[in-house]
Amino acid sequence: MLEMNTLHSPSSGDNTTTGELTAHNSLWNEALCVSIMAQLWGLRKAMLQRESSMQPTLDQVLTVHRDSARNLIHYLSLRAVDLRPLQEQLATLGLSSLGRAESHVLASLDKVLGLLHKLTGQPWQNLSHEEPPGRVSSRALLADNTIGLLGDVPNERTVRIMVTLPSEAATDVGVARELVAAGMDVARINCAHDGPRQWVDMAKHVRKAAKAARRNVKILMDLGGPKIRTGVIAPGPAVLKLRPGKDDFGHVYRPARLGLQPMGEHEPLPNVDACIGVWDDWLKRLKVGSTIEFTDARGAKRHLLVTHCTSQGAVAECLRTCYFTPETVLHLVHPNHKKKHSSLVCHIAHQPGTLHLKLGDRLHLTRDGLDHLVAADEAVGDNSFTVARVPCTLPQVIEQVKVGERIWFDDGRIGGVIRQIAGQGVEVEITHARDSGEKLVADKGINLPDSKLDLPALTDKDITDLDTVAKVADMVGLSFVQKPDDVALLRSHLHRLKRDDMGLVLKIEMLQGFENLPDLMLAAMAANSAGVMIARGDLAVECGFERMAEVQEEILCCAEAAHMPVIWATQVLESLAKTGLPSRAEISDAGLGVRAECVMLNKGPFIADAIHTLDDILKRMAGHQAKKRPLLRALRAWNGGDLAA
Repeated sequence: MLEMNTLHSPSSGDNTTTGELTAHNSLWNEALCVSIMAQLWGLRKAMLQRESSMQPTLDQVLTVHRDSARNLIHYLSLRAVDLRPLQEQLATLGLSSLGRAESHVLASLDKVLGLLHKLTGQPWQNLSHEEPPGRVSSRALLADNTIGLLGDVPNERTVRIMVTLPSEAATDVGVARELVAAGMDVARINCAHDGPRQWVDMAKHVRKAAKAARRNVKILMDLGGPKIRTGVIAPGPAVLKLRPGKDDFGHVYRPARLGLQPMGEHEPLPNVDACIGVWDDWLKRLKVGSTIEFTDARGAKRHLLVTHCTSQGAVAECLRTCYFTPETVLHLVHPNHKKKHSSLVCHIAHQPGTLHLKLGDRLHLTRDGLDHLVAADEAVGDNSFTVARVPCTLPQVIEQVKVGERIWFDDGRIGGVIRQIAGQGVEVEITHARDSGEKLVADKGINLPDSKLDLPALTDKDITDLDTVAKVADMVGLSFVQKPDDVALLRSHLHRLKRDDMGLVLKIEMLQGFENLPDLMLAAMAANSAGVMIARGDLAVECGFERMAEVQEEILCCAEAAHMPVIWATQVLESLAKTGLPSRAEISDAGLGVRAECVMLNKGPFIADAIHTLDDILKRMAGHQAKKRPLLRALRAWNGGDLAA
């Protein structure tokens, strides 16, 4: 046995002084060890008691996941108390502080207990028969579960890359080929967009591209779920603003290009700023070099020069800003300027309906109907001012909210508080917006973080979509999951479709889903394979942006305790994918993704660049981090090495 009083001698290299040793009667004294052992035995007893009380839940878990479920229960018991004082005491003795025990909780605790017994000269009996996984076997469980859900381990990195497919992937096999070649390991199809025919084609193209590349690329299909959104808003006026490109000094460097097409033509001409519909007979008179004169909606005199003519229409250019409406008359000027042929602008697309909201404004969220401004005599309740209106796509939530609860629109860009429930809707006071105001349009998300909502786990559309999902996907994403019954309902439909083998992805994007996460994971362990997606967009709005770092940390730890793979999602390298230029912050954020088993990228024109960049980041970080555990690989930069290597 080691001599206790020699381990912390002043010559041992630490900062402990002889006086401090005397004051504490030696930091290695038996009383301290005995006190810590008593605390650890108490924690151990609580873990096993909680496991025993949850035996009915454990009985519903597949045998292959039983040890993982037990370890999750032990982790929840361990984290039910504040361990920080105990951790400080353990660190004082140079023992494990249990800070990385998520994947093998009981085994870690027993290891520390065993060491303490040895240090105090007490007998220790091996308790491994009571333990679920240990340090090595827990890693093997997570690795097996990850392969079962997300596929094989990529070359030179352990973290998979998931990519949301754009609509073009249904019609162009080259899109899938490019993504697979760039390093995509999992293709995500969002069932909130496109339709079954497009989804089938997307999946077919991915399978074909993966086979050609001799890779196994998995397919995830996300159900739309009970997403609350703003409904249809009355369209704005039919007006078209055409503006040439100008430099900082106001000089035109590019003329505005207007497409002129026959009425009823829905396919726009290429390489133009906008298109309008005109009379067919008039359009046939146009030739390259023809001049078109008109008075725009503001009364300004303007003219267009025809530069291109085809069987589909004509293209005309203008060097000055102009406004077109359906009342605008176009005059074709002949060379002698004596004879003119005219045409009305017969078709201009209406502008999308938009609400302009400022701080203090009132918004009436209704069950249905188009937006309009309520006249003074239609005011809601006792209010005598006009109120903007917008419908809600899930009108049943109107009955479930309460006065004083918060409401957010468009990913938290606009915030408000419910002030009144009246008639067919609720009145919201806008409390969060820029001083200049915000624009709210149709099909934007609505979040109600304070409201206890009872929403269907699967919409009628989701149930219909599952027919296609079952035919083409490897796994299905359960959107806006809230309670274990939601998981059971999805599994029952998969059983009906003879797809019990399908992997489940729990998309954590609502506050209730986060609060019920352990129960959701235990319910998902009844399936062959399951994982968790941290859907940081909606979740940040639900939990509060300032809590997002804390929340995602807790999800990562909880999932590691369950040996369940995690998908790190939403806004990863978003600027790079959309503009081709990443921000410094998002590069750091992508690096943190190494703590998950998969990182998801959203679609964008520069998505291939984003995949290459993420692949490079994950490969580099693999030498520094494994889950929560830092890895101490040799540092090259300060030892004559190449930082860029």
